[in-house]
Amino acid sequence: MKPTPFTNQSARQFPLVDYHYHTATLGRVSGRCVKAPKSFHDISRDYFDIEANHDFLSEAAVFATLIITAAMPIVAVASAVLQLCRMLPL
Repeated sequence: MKPTPFTNQSARQFPLVDYHYHTATLGRVSGRCVKAPKSFHDISRDYFDIEANHDFLSEAAVFATLIITAAMPIVAVASAVLQLCRMLPL
């Protein structure tokens, strides 16, 4: 035999519904219509026209500095290998 749950039945009632509720009317609305949103293509075009040029120049300068810094030891090693090859009697 299953035990009967001990609950207070009066505490489990649905809230009373107000059947005489009326929604608010929007008699005098002074809002304007919404403008059509910009397309993703227009947003990206604006970004690349304005901000991307500034970012590109700074990133290109950093990239050039990085390439020059990395190339200097390679050029030094190449000249050392050439000098070593000239010194060896072949």
